[in-house]
Amino acid sequence: MGEIAPARTPETQLFRDVFHASPIGIAVENMEGEPLFVNPAFCLFLGFSEEELRHKHCVDFSPPEDAAKDWALFQQLRAGAINHYQLEKRYFRRDGSLVWGSLSISLLNGGAAPLVIAMVEDITEKKTAEEHRFRHAAIVESSDDAIISEDLHARITGWNAGAERIFGYTEAEVLGQPITILIPPELRDEERKFLEKVRGGGRVEHYETTRLTKTSTEVAVSLTMGPIRDSNGEMVGFTKIANDITQRRKAERDLRESEEKFRSLFRDAGVGMVIVSLEGRFLAANRTFCDYLGYAEEELRERTVESITLAEDWPAFSRKLNETLVDGKNFRWFEKRCLHKSGRIVYTESSASLIRGTDGTPQYFVGEVLDVTSRKEAEAALLEMAGKLIEAQEQERARIGRELHDDITQRIALVAIELEQLKRDAPEADVAFHQHIHHLREQLLDTSKDIQSLSHRLHSSKLEYLGLDMAASSFCRELSKQHKVEIDFSHDGVSRSVPQEVSLCVYRVLQEALQNGVKHSGVRHFDVKLHGTSEEIQLTVSDSGIGFDPQETINPRGLGLISMRERVRLLNGKITVQSKPRDGTTIHVSVPFTPAIRRRKTACSA
Repeated sequence: MGEIAPARTPETQLFRDVFHASPIGIAVENMEGEPLFVNPAFCLFLGFSEEELRHKHCVDFSPPEDAAKDWALFQQLRAGAINHYQLEKRYFRRDGSLVWGSLSISLLNGGAAPLVIAMVEDITEKKTAEEHRFRHAAIVESSDDAIISEDLHARITGWNAGAERIFGYTEAEVLGQPITILIPPELRDEERKFLEKVRGGGRVEHYETTRLTKTSTEVAVSLTMGPIRDSNGEMVGFTKIANDITQRRKAERDLRESEEKFRSLFRDAGVGMVIVSLEGRFLAANRTFCDYLGYAEEELRERTVESITLAEDWPAFSRKLNETLVDGKNFRWFEKRCLHKSGRIVYTESSASLIRGTDGTPQYFVGEVLDVTSRKEAEAALLEMAGKLIEAQEQERARIGRELHDDITQRIALVAIELEQLKRDAPEADVAFHQHIHHLREQLLDTSKDIQSLSHRLHSSKLEYLGLDMAASSFCRELSKQHKVEIDFSHDGVSRSVPQEVSLCVYRVLQEALQNGVKHSGVRHFDVKLHGTSEEIQLTVSDSGIGFDPQETINPRGLGLISMRERVRLLNGKITVQSKPRDGTTIHVSVPFTPAIRRRKTACSA
């Protein structure tokens, strides 16, 4: 089976020589598609030996889809419908790689039984080249850039869809036309230099210039130009890639204009503007900021934000900057004190934004700064005035209280004594007169008690001599007895050494809060808690009454709340009023032992 008939005529010997020497793979198969003889070229093509190939079927060498096409045509050959066919298909080599072959199948009917001769030419390189050409053509055609080819005389020979989009010409309109139809007259010499450079073996890389569209509109482009060579390496033309950079140019112009506007805004802004590095060094400062602190911009560039910030305020401001750096959250109007070049204190309010690069990396801070020293001085003056008014008020209260206690109550007492004497001198038989005198005396004694209570409210000697806790406790008992209400008073940690102005502030708030509650809450029970620490006094007054809206100052409690808030603010304290209609009221006050008015007066006069 592995040999041709033994009789060797010159013709058969010639056939054998051709069969074995042929560079094209040849296989003789039976009508079942099984190889009977294969030549060395066929074995070399697939990487199998002749013996291995004899034990395979013709469809064993190809992927299923290629084998199916081949076998369908082979069946037609067997049926006599055709006597030959040709097919390009893929083959598996022994190592698993794929190669392409051009297959020609013919039917041989000259012998005792019909046979099939298959000839396969290796076309792998041809197919690879075609794939490269197809891929290149697809890239060229789908590119947004204009890709143009020219012959050696600078006539257009190739034009893709990108070129049509950018320049407006169709391929039919430009083929054979000189490339100068795209070049402004004043730039034609530029094109001549490009051609000379490429002819001399060079290239043009990303050269930015201007070209003309079909409507003579100028378009900005970035040009890349190189040679086209044939298979022998001979230059046969030029290729150009033109990238439309019109939008980029516009964006660059807009950016320059924006930067100039920002620079102008930065320099001439009526508020202080600074640019600060992530490490806190000044990179730039406008005139307004320099005027705030008395430094020249060059001097500030040698300093840090910390160096011009009051030491007490730096930790809080530094935390704000770090939070902005970590979280990216800008902050607005943070109050801090700065040091003027002369040494005086400048009150400022600052806002800061974190600026990032195109890749999202933090670059620097941009800050806005307001000089609020004048406002702070005005506030300090108002606080000082408010303090003087309250001080005058307290002095007047003390004067009235003393007069009520030392003068009016004594005079009432004298009238009561005279009434008692009158009663003794009257005839005992005049019962009506005695009863009238007794009634008048009782009224005078009740009036005296009310005046004494009013005197204590106006000026509490207990507050002055016994301390805040005792005075507060006494006031709660007196108010409870006077208005027949229940007041639960508790206190802890209140030192006898509480500053007088703090004690007076808390005592007045307690009076105002309880008197308002008794008048307007509609309940008869109140809770008062007085708590002291080493740094402050805290007071809480609460009830479960009808409540009110704290935002409405035009109401029966409005003036009282304003008075309480002003007293507490004067000492840098805090007051919160929690109340809703029909949901009770809680007033909480905390007052530090170091009055703020002293600090503000000192700072603003520095």
